[in-house]
Amino acid sequence: MTHPTHPTTNRWSLNSRATRGLLFQAIALVLVALGIWFLAHNTQTNMAARGIPSGFDFLGTPAGFDIGQTMIPYDPSESYGKAIWVGVLNTLKVAILGIILTTILGVLIGVGRFSRNGLIRGLCYGYVELFRNVPVLLQLLMWYIFMVEILPPFANAWSLWDLFYLSKDGFTMPIPARGVGWSWVYWGLLGGLAAAVIWRQRMFKRFEQTGQEGDMVWVPLALVVVLGLVGWLVGGMPTEWSVPEKQTFMIDGGYSATPEFLTVLIGLVTYTAAFVAEVVRSGIQSVSHGQTEAASALGLTPRQTMKLVILPQALRVIIPPMTNQYLNLTKNSSLAVAVGYPDVVSVANTAINQSGRAVECIAIIMLVYLSTSLTTSVFMNWYNARKAIKER
Repeated sequence: MTHPTHPTTNRWSLNSRATRGLLFQAIALVLVALGIWFLAHNTQTNMAARGIPSGFDFLGTPAGFDIGQTMIPYDPSESYGKAIWVGVLNTLKVAILGIILTTILGVLIGVGRFSRNGLIRGLCYGYVELFRNVPVLLQLLMWYIFMVEILPPFANAWSLWDLFYLSKDGFTMPIPARGVGWSWVYWGLLGGLAAAVIWRQRMFKRFEQTGQEGDMVWVPLALVVVLGLVGWLVGGMPTEWSVPEKQTFMIDGGYSATPEFLTVLIGLVTYTAAFVAEVVRSGIQSVSHGQTEAASALGLTPRQTMKLVILPQALRVIIPPMTNQYLNLTKNSSLAVAVGYPDVVSVANTAINQSGRAVECIAIIMLVYLSTSLTTSVFMNWYNARKAIKER
């Protein structure tokens, strides 16, 4: 007996749902590309008709203006491209340091909301309600007024052991002197930090399997110290430090942070940390109270319960909204122009005033913030995937 044969469906036929999906996506991409081309062509035509120059050739011409704070050597005779790159580095400096400090402060305050000490709980609650309900721009202006009005002048700078100085001119502190030797120390510390993270992950897996934390909780710190010491030895055991010395009109040596930089960093960190604290608090509350009771039954201390049981489970809830706060901090750094910090927005605005290339400079600003935001999102999504619950 022969069975009837069914006609084979062509995989590229329009009757295939996958084929139709690809076709619709291709049409959408073509329409988007045509829309972008039309806007760009129309803008360029209108600018040419009005005699307005266009193009990115101006990036190679001398900028002619100075930048108050730079991470790399810069001279006004250098190009607009170099000046904008200096602004980008200043933006990244605020964003990266801000994310690190925000995470530390936000987690501490979020965990502090569950402290058994009523005073600590009240202070953490008051911090959150104060800083998250005041607009970030107003907070930046408040900190800037504190820096330039309330702090003492240079002649009466607050000093600690004649090593740290704080005044209207900013904050100065000792740093290792520039040289190859100290770079080996930095690499050693970074290697130690990576080794400490790997160690902690292995110890946590061991805790999941055996329920025992282990006695060598000092190992992560020892790894950082030992590898940093190895880097110091490899680098020739450098001992030179750049120590601030108060002169007649300035403080020479050390690392100096300008009032504008301190204003932006402190303002963004204190504002965003309030939201991060609420994210951490809600993540901890999402973990069943039975987990705490089970940890107590196993003999874990409150500190061990929070570190080994509660926070690892809460991370799965914390990470996605935490990513949003990191993105908000990065984008809010554009408000630095309000206090005169030379970030990419400030430098680009100066370039617009001098070159007249408004469209090009705004496009560069958009590209910078889009790139930083997408990079942050990709990293946090990767980290979220590592911490997500995997069904077996």
